[in-house]
Amino acid sequence: MDRMDFEKLRSLLCESVAQRLGITVKQHKALCPFHDDHTPSMTFKKNKYKCWSCGESGDTISLVQKVLHKDFRDACRWLAGEASLPIPLPKKEEDDWAPKPFDASRYERFFEHPWLNDEARRFLFDERRIDPRVVRWCRLTSWKDRQGVPWLQTPYYDRDGKLIGVQNRNLSLTPNPSPKGDGSLTLQGEVGGGQPRFRFPTGSQCSLYGLPVLNLLKPGEALYIAEGCSDCWSLLSAGHKAIAIPSATLLGKKDKEILSTLHAQLSTKFEMFPDNDAPGERLFLQLKQVLPSLVRHQLPPGCKDYSDYYLTTRA
Repeated sequence: MDRMDFEKLRSLLCESVAQRLGITVKQHKALCPFHDDHTPSMTFKKNKYKCWSCGESGDTISLVQKVLHKDFRDACRWLAGEASLPIPLPKKEEDDWAPKPFDASRYERFFEHPWLNDEARRFLFDERRIDPRVVRWCRLTSWKDRQGVPWLQTPYYDRDGKLIGVQNRNLSLTPNPSPKGDGSLTLQGEVGGGQPRFRFPTGSQCSLYGLPVLNLLKPGEALYIAEGCSDCWSLLSAGHKAIAIPSATLLGKKDKEILSTLHAQLSTKFEMFPDNDAPGERLFLQLKQVLPSLVRHQLPPGCKDYSDYYLTTRA
């Protein structure tokens, strides 16, 4: 496979590839599949995609890699098959074209002795009312970049406790009522040179969050599925066992197998508080196809997600 073959794959219309992956694109915009997106923050321009909230960006090949959790060679094979292009697979020596895998050794030390700056403490304890025991168990830590922008750093572990990814959340961005008056939230003040809302180190596997919780499940016990880390922390703080998924498009085959196996082995009862919006409803319906026993809990009026509801119980 030579450079021209790669260029053929990269020249495929990025919006069309996104739609093939199950992403709805309207007027060159889409809900970002890499975070809990409620207003279209991913745009398509010059045959590339970019999310203006979490910062994910790239071309057609990287989009397939990230959405389908494929390595570089398998992503190329998938693209070639979808486009019916007679392109051979990359040879082994060409694998250096692929993005580097996640280097856990660079980040493990940050979570050995977690430290919370003032912004992180305010976000977790004052705004979200998260139980300090949950914060410690999840090993949440924080840092500031050279521009002084504060970040909350969330580790993703597999079921065996191996670090497989890191999510960095920008704490300098504050939600405000949408000027549209539709109740949605916009982000104000791109402090620190226009930093995105989320950042992920190269190769981070941030799909299912909280997998170590599965080791604590007892037969027949309920497991809550949350939308995003914040809702998961709230559920854990309320005494529930919970994991989180950013969006349905990030629920890979391996993740589905993990959840299905839980039901088969432990008769696990799956429960969920879907967000009070269209994306939340879509996520619930897609998860219901994988987990037929998934129980829906309706949020009270005025609560957009479980974190909102949790705060009303702590008032």
